[in-house]
Amino acid sequence: MKKGRDLVLKTLFTSNLNTVTAIHTHSHKPIMHSDSSNRYSFNPSLQWNPQVQQYFINAYGFDHFSRISTSLTRPSRYSCIRVNTLKSTTDAVVEKLRALIDESLSSSEEFEESEFEANPLKESSHHHDGLVSKCQVPGLDHVLFVWGSGPHNIEYEYQHDQSPPKEVIVSRKCAEAVLRGAQVYVPGVVACSAHVEEGETVAVSVAVEQQGSDGGWGIGMTRGTVLQGPQTDPYHFERSGLYIGQGTAMLSRAGMFRVSEGVGVDMKNRVYKLHSFHKVLEGEIFLQNLPSIVAAHALDPQRGERILDMCAAPGGKTTAIAILMKDEGEIIATDRSHNKVLDIQKLAAEMGLTCIKPCKLDALKSVCQRNEFDTSTGPCCSDANNGVTNHVSGSPNLQVDTTPSIVTERPKTDTLEENGKDAKADDKAYVSKADIRKNMRRMRNGPGRNQCLVAKVDRSKGFSPDSFDRVLLDAPCSALGLRPRLFAGEETVESLRKHAKYQRKMFDQAVQLARPGGVIVYSTCTINPGENEALVRYALDKYKYLSLAPQHPRIGGPGLIGRYEFPDGYVDEWLRPGEEDLVQRFDPSSALDTIGFFIAKFAVGSKDA
Repeated sequence: MKKGRDLVLKTLFTSNLNTVTAIHTHSHKPIMHSDSSNRYSFNPSLQWNPQVQQYFINAYGFDHFSRISTSLTRPSRYSCIRVNTLKSTTDAVVEKLRALIDESLSSSEEFEESEFEANPLKESSHHHDGLVSKCQVPGLDHVLFVWGSGPHNIEYEYQHDQSPPKEVIVSRKCAEAVLRGAQVYVPGVVACSAHVEEGETVAVSVAVEQQGSDGGWGIGMTRGTVLQGPQTDPYHFERSGLYIGQGTAMLSRAGMFRVSEGVGVDMKNRVYKLHSFHKVLEGEIFLQNLPSIVAAHALDPQRGERILDMCAAPGGKTTAIAILMKDEGEIIATDRSHNKVLDIQKLAAEMGLTCIKPCKLDALKSVCQRNEFDTSTGPCCSDANNGVTNHVSGSPNLQVDTTPSIVTERPKTDTLEENGKDAKADDKAYVSKADIRKNMRRMRNGPGRNQCLVAKVDRSKGFSPDSFDRVLLDAPCSALGLRPRLFAGEETVESLRKHAKYQRKMFDQAVQLARPGGVIVYSTCTINPGENEALVRYALDKYKYLSLAPQHPRIGGPGLIGRYEFPDGYVDEWLRPGEEDLVQRFDPSSALDTIGFFIAKFAVGSKDA
């Protein structure tokens, strides 16, 4: 199995494995500066809760977890794009992207020809063609990689005998988006040097949460703080090594804190340079992490089947499944949020897909009660854009009622473009103080997908048991595999256990809804084995008619074997020998340079046995 996986790794990109490994190693090395203090650099490190850190060290080993932790603070060196093959072809999209990149590079000061000559892909290409490459894994020929570069040594023109550069400090969420290619939007600006005027060059740094004496986390400054000087700046020492580049102020200091939207700083010189795909080839492409694409393929959907996507928002995997089915069949895409259901509707319409039926439903209530079952067929989810109602043919087990909703701004989950990290965080059965703080920060960071539209969504009362051929549960999780990530301190052992408990309840619903002979795919975007391998152990031990099934394509690594006993006696049971190669674990520190991700596929046997 390992030999076959290595062969896949060698063919994943158009360049060879040595090139990919060299890119990964280069992208994570510290940046050295003439300033001995290394203050004006980007060299972050994650602060972990001590108990969580010890748990992960036990799971991965000290050196491996150190590499994972470092990798999480950096973005992937490429953007992964899925082509909508029902609207276009891979070759046509490649040509369009290359033309757009050529136009961008010819007019931008941000990218210089000399930088591309250092890119290994440049050696085998003409002009900038090598920046767009096709995935070489069989079955993923509709996946493209658009390569970026970094880390870059940014010269901030600061000497010890000179005044420090004028500076803008942004929120962590904003900085994470900037590292992925976004601009600095006004809501993400936290503090600014005095007397900054429109058109001036400013250094951009990030304020990362620090733990206070009361045990809480915060950034120690209020929005609008004036930065006075090196030693007197609030948060001076904490942001050393957290400079993400230089840009041009698009507004004066006063303007940045007076207006509520728009670009505050146009980033001209970045530590990591990734291309932006905001409103590029809408309907033809979807920006999506590679493991998420693999998860849709692992489900292996077939034309004409009835499929349930239990936590579908914002619709990335849902639309990937629909395209694999050639838009023939039925996909019920559920989410507990009005706004997220509308996101699914909008994306499906944008991509021209008609087999997707979005509905509002709490995943914990996916199985309808017998006294609520009604065999009548009703409408499933009106289209938010044109008011057309889609009717579910052959779906007598779906109950819906229609309620109006107001759409508010919210960033997408599966894309790397928007400011924001994990839209699934809203889908928890509990609301912690950490969740409230995360939501407040999300509101401050840039425009979302929708703009205050009045629309309707349909509410489902659930489905009868054994009513789906395949079920995808991309579960709400701790999201500790998403990158770049500059903060992880709020997660505790207790919060990780709550995630795992919630996921088990959702999986119990999925098992009831998948018919005998069907398939369940479970996935998360976290490195936490308690939400990954421990869920697999729970599933196999509780449901004897479930078995792990092979996945295609298989490009991720093996799962974790063993167990861990916490100091309070709580035990996490993981995989047993022989099971590790039947799951896929994507390691952010591996040569694939992906987010952290986990996929398990279950075959459903006879439930009467």
